[in-house]
Amino acid sequence: MLQLDQVSLNYGSFRALDRVRLSVDPGELVVLLGANGAGKSSIFLTCSGIHKLSSGSVRLNGQDVTGAAPAALVTRGLVHCPEGRKLFPMMSVRQNLLLGAYLYRGDKAGTQRSLDEVLAMFPILQQKQHDPAGSLSGGQQQMVAIGRALMGRPKVLLLDEPSLGLAPLVVKQMFDVIKQVNQSGVTVVLAEQNAYQALSIAHRGYVIERGRIVLEGSRDELLGNAEVRRAYIGG
Repeated sequence: MLQLDQVSLNYGSFRALDRVRLSVDPGELVVLLGANGAGKSSIFLTCSGIHKLSSGSVRLNGQDVTGAAPAALVTRGLVHCPEGRKLFPMMSVRQNLLLGAYLYRGDKAGTQRSLDEVLAMFPILQQKQHDPAGSLSGGQQQMVAIGRALMGRPKVLLLDEPSLGLAPLVVKQMFDVIKQVNQSGVTVVLAEQNAYQALSIAHRGYVIERGRIVLEGSRDELLGNAEVRRAYIGG
């Protein structure tokens, strides 16, 4: 469904990604593991068309989408939920969610269906839909960010560090939500530093260091790998 082939990305003289190859099959939940600055966000920014790759190619559903504009990629089913939530704090929860459906603004019935599905998935947002997004807790704001991405009707959802800055109990709830999204039929690529929680819900994973894929494997293979445990999990 999503393939990166020999993708490199430069920021000036700095090489952020170096010949990255990875693939994600329909229905999978794949996690990207790596320290801060390893290249996880750069992969997402390249996939979503925000940064133009220096070499290589990106394919979505078998079609070459290298260099496609972000809006075009959303209409093809690739939606990016960025690190840091990026909400409009003075706008209501409902207004923030509806921004995710901007490209479908002509389809009012479809947008309402998407909104109903998101609010059913996040009951607390149903209660707070008219509150300013900035008044919500960190976990609730992350729900708004994921919900806004789901309003874009993704076939592939890129989630960048959704657990960042959240309390441990909220982190578990967030990963339960991500698993639920995947089980609803959305292919998910998850970038995370919380390796154990991420692998506990993933099918497969890739380990990224200094812009390169250094290891890949199934959830059990990565959880059982001594180097992965030492570097990202502990014990």
